[in-house]
Amino acid sequence: MITFDRVSVVYDGADEPVLRDVNLSVDEGELCLVVGHTGVGKSTLLGAVNGLVPHFTGGTLYGTVTVDGRDTADHPPRELADVVGVVGQDPLDGFVTDTVEEELAYAMEQLAISPTVMRKRVEETLDLLGLADLRHRALHELSGGQQQRVAIGSVLTAHPRVLVLDEPTSALDPTAAEEVLAAVTRLVHDLGVTVLLAEHRLERVVQYADRVIHLPGNGRVVAGPPSEIFTASSIAPPIVELGRAAGWSPLPLSVRDARRAARPLRTALEGATPPPVRAVPDAPGATLLGARGITVAYRGVPAVREVDLDLRAGEVTALMGRNGSGKSSLLWALQGSGPRTAGTVRVGRDESGAPDAAKGGDPKKLSAAEARRLVGLVPQTPTDLLYLESVKQELDQADTESGTGGKAATRATGPSARAILDRLAPGIDGATHPRDLSEGQKLALVLAIQLSAAPRVLLLDEPTRGLDYRAKTILIAMVDELAAEGRSVVVSTHDVEFAARAADRVVVLAEGDIVADGPTTEVIVASPVFAPQVAKILAPLTYLTVDQVTAVLRDGEADA
Repeated sequence: MITFDRVSVVYDGADEPVLRDVNLSVDEGELCLVVGHTGVGKSTLLGAVNGLVPHFTGGTLYGTVTVDGRDTADHPPRELADVVGVVGQDPLDGFVTDTVEEELAYAMEQLAISPTVMRKRVEETLDLLGLADLRHRALHELSGGQQQRVAIGSVLTAHPRVLVLDEPTSALDPTAAEEVLAAVTRLVHDLGVTVLLAEHRLERVVQYADRVIHLPGNGRVVAGPPSEIFTASSIAPPIVELGRAAGWSPLPLSVRDARRAARPLRTALEGATPPPVRAVPDAPGATLLGARGITVAYRGVPAVREVDLDLRAGEVTALMGRNGSGKSSLLWALQGSGPRTAGTVRVGRDESGAPDAAKGGDPKKLSAAEARRLVGLVPQTPTDLLYLESVKQELDQADTESGTGGKAATRATGPSARAILDRLAPGIDGATHPRDLSEGQKLALVLAIQLSAAPRVLLLDEPTRGLDYRAKTILIAMVDELAAEGRSVVVSTHDVEFAARAADRVVVLAEGDIVADGPTTEVIVASPVFAPQVAKILAPLTYLTVDQVTAVLRDGEADA
């Protein structure tokens, strides 16, 4: 179905090719998982399948890419639309109509398919993806999982033989991600659709893959069965890391198989006490932010309902909940920029300079610059805060607004934005355009901009989108450092593995209400939805991460 014959791709100005002498064949009805660290060429590989590379991206493609007998060098994307369907990371970016039914029909209209056939295919797709009850709903009213299914359906109505998915679960909660992946596997098994799927959250998708295509970072591509590729790959989900640590062979790829293999390990670990995931102070720090009765409503429909929340110094809080539960609305209400129907927020210090939320100010009643000094917020898409032409310009502007540079230097209370960026992500050239940075570098830049105002409270909304495991580890180190400085950090996330490694405390929202609030181990181990893979495999033991298991094994407290 898909053949790469000695394919290399070189972009203008690059010293080395992104892809080098790639030979690859993908059969009909295969689900291939494309893995690799950020920047190794996954998007280039996917883009070459439907001709986006090089027709729209530029650069030079050597060799031949053939899809269903068509050479992509001779067929631009519009001439492959009936064969290859592409769904990007953010479904809203690809929508062009207003309702579910209209969106499903749009691609067929562009292909001049007859109205009779269009109606039949829309009905089939509605049933196939479980969207029949939503056919007349507005797209912006749907949950993240529903939007992703509509995006997949909008390309399926053209009856493509190949489906290319770029991080289809990155913005979804665990339940919505399972819905989308169930729909994808049904396409593979029942209809023989060939699927190429790139995803950083491997723990969600590895069990569904027939084959793994690994890009190690040297331009080459290695393909093979998942258990074989993950035996030595530099990137792997927690279930594989645990299997490696325990010496299991073959490596299990599903929680069910891992639990069976883990029986001796669970027995050996029973007498040991899991070490803490991160160093937590014996006593909570002072309250930096106090929120009471926070209510947010849109057109009379409540998104956040009378929430009370205290954020303490040195504490990392994970804010979790399904798509649409009110997490982002709560963060914006706390920061002051978003709507707030009712309630109060107090952030600040007392006369001695010590943190004291009771005597602080409400960010909503202050100017934007003053609010930034109290609470910093990094939105889901960091580039929303980047609008200048270079990294240096962004950093200089942040210093000017924060009073850490220029004529306002006398008001400086902390390091410059450049100094903070060099600590978070050293080596970024100031002349680089912000949108040319990697996802991790963009996040570091926005963090530096926000931290230049020296806020004691920092709110991060879905910061792990687009980050691989290595980048998430760096982000955890950043968060740890911020907490060690006495700040309070809140991370809104669907990434249960990240929450298990980074957070001291977990707050779970449902329909705008707080339904759980407590130490990470207590809250997420008790949840079948938000529990990380290690917790599911070793339950009823209270282990959250592979590092905890390896630490016990290394210290000789247990022998697997």
